[in-house]
Amino acid sequence: QVHLVESGGGLVVPGGSLRLSCTASGRTFSSGTMAWFRQAPGKEREFVAGRRWSFGSNVYAEAVRGRFTISRDNAKNTVYLQMNDMTPEDTAVYTCASTDRNIIQSQLRTTSSYDIWGQGTQVTVSS
Repeated sequence: QVHLVESGGGLVVPGGSLRLSCTASGRTFSSGTMAWFRQAPGKEREFVAGRRWSFGSNVYAEAVRGRFTISRDNAKNTVYLQMNDMTPEDTAVYTCASTDRNIIQSQLRTTSSYDIWGQGTQVTVSS
């Protein structure tokens, strides 16, 4: 059975940084597709960043491009989301998602493309 577990959330001041982790059991991140989504109170879940491992390129939402970065530690089967220069608009529950398929790029931002989801971790940006 596949599980994803996120960690690293917390409270950070505007301009600060956090690194989220998503660790998989029962599945490796060496293939397929994974992504980070977030959901702020009263808003729809939105795509943050994703990567199709076979294609080796990251895709970012416009709101986070240049500030957030996806990386991977194969030995730990963990994917990270490094978040820099954070703003209050980044406040949300962040969730990682995974599929063992290499989905097409146009579907990368669609929640139904992913079959495994973590439980989410709260990120709050506030002074």
